[in-house]
Amino acid sequence: MDLDALDLHRAEHDLFLKEHYASPLDEADQETFAGLDYFAPDPAWVIAGVFHESEPTEVPIVASSGTRSHYTMVGEVAAVVGGREYRLAVLDDGDGGSFIPFRDGTAGDTTYRGGRYVSPEVADDGSTIIDFNRAFNPWCVYDDEFICPLPPPANLIEVPISAGEMIWRRSTG
Repeated sequence: MDLDALDLHRAEHDLFLKEHYASPLDEADQETFAGLDYFAPDPAWVIAGVFHESEPTEVPIVASSGTRSHYTMVGEVAAVVGGREYRLAVLDDGDGGSFIPFRDGTAGDTTYRGGRYVSPEVADDGSTIIDFNRAFNPWCVYDDEFICPLPPPANLIEVPISAGEMIWRRSTG
């Protein structure tokens, strides 16, 4: 696990949220934003798996608004998380990449109740790395105007994954 790369990734993400015009934070929140809270980096949450590509298929996914939206599922990652094998649904992110929406045992406590996202790193041979240290909040965490897909049933992970971004709380100062 490259701690320097992870630190840089987190710093760049915080800077984007604070200063970028496309940040999901409104101007008032950007002015007071001091950075996200993250779990301490943990190499145990860098999980190896195998990506099984499928024909892109539209699937209905419940969204943060309570409505159903259609997303394109591009495959599954078979991986052991917390001692249990999962086949995690991988969705197209609409920008040429993919993501895994997941909810784990930290949801509603130290992380957003609706779950988080992580982008799998898939090699040409299908071998995959899921680095939960890079798990991130959906934009609906920062602004209710965003409607975000919630994890499908296959992506409900029982164990607490204490890695990645924690819940964002608006600054009161």
